[in-house]
This record gives sequence, structure tokens and C-alpha cells, in this order.
Amino acid sequence: MTAKALETYSSQAGAAPRHSDDAENQFHKLWLDRSLTDSCALWSGDDDTLEHAQERKLSFHLDAIEANRIDSVLDIGCGWGSLLSALNEHYEISKAVGLTLSEAQAKHIRARSRQNVEVRTGSWRQLQLNTRFDAIVAIGALEQFPQPAESASSRILMYREFFSRCRSWLNENGVLSLETAAYPDGCRDCDSYALHRELYPKADFPTLAELSAAAGGLFEVQAVYNARIDYARTCEEWARRLRVRRNDAVRLVGENVVERYERYLALTALGCRLSKLSLLRVILRPLVKNWL
Repeated sequence: MTAKALETYSSQAGAAPRHSDDAENQFHKLWLDRSLTDSCALWSGDDDTLEHAQERKLSFHLDAIEANRIDSVLDIGCGWGSLLSALNEHYEISKAVGLTLSEAQAKHIRARSRQNVEVRTGSWRQLQLNTRFDAIVAIGALEQFPQPAESASSRILMYREFFSRCRSWLNENGVLSLETAAYPDGCRDCDSYALHRELYPKADFPTLAELSAAAGGLFEVQAVYNARIDYARTCEEWARRLRVRRNDAVRLVGENVVERYERYLALTALGCRLSKLSLLRVILRPLVKNWL
């Protein structure tokens, strides 16, 4: 789950009132890596650092979309813009558009962006585009779509709407690189689901089966990776870093908010270690229907 999703959870759970954009940014700077990548890292070895693991994760998505050969990218759920920054620093991209629900994140990106980067605030459902992209990256976006009370068929329809829009925004030879927390297939009634409903009552995670059904006829799934242990280690490292700067965090956002973040990070890491939660990275390409 992204740090933004954790913020949403904290608000839903009755935490302190919304803080200023500056306080929000400063709070996350205490425990995220220096790039402010607010999603699961990709680890390598016991002596790896969060900074290197997040760079490796960004490289995974950039390699997946073949960033060295494309010209335009749409980043849905762009966070604080670490992927957009990597595109600018290492690749010749003419147009990059980021979408976030957070005005604090949008301000952060705008203060540091080049002319070819545009950031918008709002939902993907509100997004109006007059151009197509060579690639779309969506990290942590699907976690905030449905609510737990929705039926499986309703969830699949919502995911299908998302895939349909992505298909319409992509060029024929484009690619979609997706990352999301997920439940193992068949785990809707297990204890991890009950735990999730307690901690995050107004959102839900997909299963791989739901995503596959929703993408059917629109995208071909080219690769699936389960980064469950990476997800656990990322949450554990975030929790460790937050613990080190806990006094500063409390001064910025208050004791209640910090306690909720600590609880969620600890229990999410445990859920991943016990195979109750997953972290999926999925690479998809549009299906071309008109062929002989």
C-alpha cells in the first residue's frame, strides 16, 4: 500500500484533522527514502538500503515500459513524483503526466518539475485526455477503488472500467505496468480480510483472478510478480525509520496519527510474512483486435 493510502486510512480511522501540505510532506520525509517513493521497494540482499531498493523498484517499472524507446508516459498515482523524476533524469521523454489525489504531492512535484512534466489532482475517472501515451504506470492506484461491501462482480466491473480507460489512453503498441497490494486468490473470507476491514474500512484490495477477469479482451498479461516479502520488508523498514524519528513525527502530525501508521505498517508486514497479503507487479499490453 502506498503512503498516500496509509494517510487515507489514518483519516478514515478518526485521526487528527488534516494538516498543512508542508506538515504532510515533512512527515513523510521523516521515514520514506530521499526520493519519497511511497510504495513497495524491490530488495536485494540483507545489506541493501531502502534508497537502493526504491531505485531498483523504479528501474523495474521503467524497464517494463521500455523507457529508453518511448516518448510519453502517464503515471496514475504518481505520489511525490519519484518515477517522473527518474524519467526526466535518465530518459528523453517529451511528455509525462502524473495524477495524484493529494494537493501536497502535486505542489511538491510542480516545485521541482521541468516543462515536459504535468501533474494533475483528482481521480482517474475525472481524467480527460486529448492524447495517447506510449506507456502507463499505475502504482498503488487500484487499492483505493472499491469498498469492501461491494460484490465480486461489482469489483471486477470497476477494475474493468479502469482497464478500459487505460486501453483508450494507450497507443496500440503501448504497455501498462501495474503494482498493487492484493489478496491471495480465494482469501476474501480469511482472517487477513477481516483485519483489513478493521484497519482500512473504506477501501479494498484486488485478487489476481479479479484483475485477470477485468483485463480480459482488453490487455494481454505478459508477466506477474509476487513481491510479498519485498512488501513486508518495506513496511518494516518504514516502521523502523518512523520509530527513529518518532518524536519529530508526533510534533508534526500528532500522537494519534503516528500510532495509526505504526499499527498499520506492523500488521501489513505481518500479513505479508504469513502469506495473508501479496504485492503484485503486473505487466500488460493492449490486445490488438483487428488482425488476420
